Amino acid sequence: GERLTLLLCANASGSEKLPLRAVGDSPRPRCLRGVNLEQMPWSYRAGSLAGLSAPLFAEWLREFNEAMRRRGKSVLLLLAKHEAHPYLPLSNVRMVFIPPATSLAQPLDRGIASDLKGHYRRRLLRWLPAECGAGQPSLLDVLHMLAQAWGDVPPGLIASCFRAAGFTPDAGAGAVSLTSAPGLLSREQLERDGDPADGDEGMAEGEDEGELAAVPPCPSEREVWRSLATLRRYLECQATSPDLFQAFYELEDAVHMVS
Repeated sequence: GERLTLLLCANASGSEKLPLRAVGDSPRPRCLRGVNLEQMPWSYRAGSLAGLSAPLFAEWLREFNEAMRRRGKSVLLLLAKHEAHPYLPLSNVRMVFIPPATSLAQPLDRGIASDLKGHYRRRLLRWLPAECGAGQPSLLDVLHMLAQAWGDVPPGLIASCFRAAGFTPDAGAGAVSLTSAPGLLSREQLERDGDPADGDEGMAEGEDEGELAAVPPCPSEREVWRSLATLRRYLECQATSPDLFQAFYELEDAVHMVS
């Protein structure tokens, strides 16, 4: 399979995570044809077998700087000193390189990257039974699972990794609270709400067997996953905002919860 290099960036409080960028060795992956790449919750670039290159990283830096300029923000960007990390004089991003001798002080190496990998493995193992018979996941499937896994990394863990590396988030930053996604029900609630209420059992007055026969049967899990795949493809082609995929990911998680 294709090897990917991921570019991750988050602030010290964990309240903001930039969409991840993946660098692979396929210049024009077939699975990305027809996908509205500008509106995905991830981005993909073709690189060399060595992974991230200086030109690709410089491209990302300029995009990041432009995003900060539009928001009227000036930020400090902590980087490991590496040949693929060129210094650029930027208007809204100040680059600070951590010496190689203190590489373990990088917040990403304190648990952020490993937590992302754990969430990705969990989602991959969950994907395999759901897509039984579909073969190996495509690059497009993997990019979506990585975006979901990056979203699964909790802000509290990111903040604790920054503190463990010796960087303390601004005390004036707003606290981040984690709440359940609106509209999602637990398995117990779904099972309880699905029980027929008193007096609802059997045929209602005025209903005949012909009308009941017209009620569509409950779809199988395979049919549900095919429908979700169709919906995802529609969003990949027609989405007008990456935020739409967050709603889709929550729907997918809800289906996993009851299947």
